[in-house]
Amino acid sequence: MDKRTVADPGWELYRSFLAVLQEGSLSAAARALGLTQPTIGRHVDALEQAVGFALFTRSQHGFMPTEAALSLQPYAESLAATTAALMRAASEHGGAGEQVRGTVRITASEVIGVEVLPPILLALKRSHPELVIELALSSRIEDLLKREADIAVRMVQPTQEVLVARRIGAIELGMHAHKDYLAQHGTPKDLAQLNEHAIIGFDKETAFIRSAAKHMPALRRSQFALRTSSDIAQLAMIRAGYGIGFCQTPLARRDASLVRVLAKQFSFALETWVVMHEDLRNSARVRVAFDALAAGLQEYIN
Repeated sequence: MDKRTVADPGWELYRSFLAVLQEGSLSAAARALGLTQPTIGRHVDALEQAVGFALFTRSQHGFMPTEAALSLQPYAESLAATTAALMRAASEHGGAGEQVRGTVRITASEVIGVEVLPPILLALKRSHPELVIELALSSRIEDLLKREADIAVRMVQPTQEVLVARRIGAIELGMHAHKDYLAQHGTPKDLAQLNEHAIIGFDKETAFIRSAAKHMPALRRSQFALRTSSDIAQLAMIRAGYGIGFCQTPLARRDASLVRVLAKQFSFALETWVVMHEDLRNSARVRVAFDALAAGLQEYIN
């Protein structure tokens, strides 16, 4: 065994370790990284020797991480995020001249990423064809401090001083239904009538749901006829005519088949921010993407 590798494990060992954690087996990790299964196995063995304890329990069902392995996972993920951020930054400096180029990683919610960002990113791509966009769609707030993304579209105001944030405005959220659903079941005139309808709502409660619930105490999870934690799935069910659910009002205005109901009783403002780390303010690739997102989202809101 290479003494240097044991004493000071290289990044490739942690990368293989993280892949096995995420994929559950050597073969799946090998496919994910484009390596061979024996290579992944050697990396895991070398890392176990370096740290001095077992990281996985081997079984016919795959590799089960030990408690010790799980305790190391956040650090391996941090290494992976930092390495990815380094490569994105390095990509900016290839080529010649002042042309904007390189990779920008953007994180946003599912609905924003699927329904709102495509035309904004298309215009950005046409203006800067050398840009490569990575789009991470998740309701989880990816940590810009750890470089999990370069730019985030967030519905909460960031509090970290090292983040540059631009407030875009408030996106109104209201209850909507497909016109065919209302034609069949009627339009509720008050909260009592709403309880007689199929309501589409959340499955698992999040910090955002708890905050929103303060403004709409009349709605509880037990009332929902369909529950899903996916905002894009909720929107699809509204469009399909399954029932009444929450939708961004600028988005609903694009679709003549969606009708708003109980506008006075249910209206919630989503404060919208575009955020990046202050260290990236002088990065040409990040700056043009940041400005394009801010302008495009402001147009969407207005």
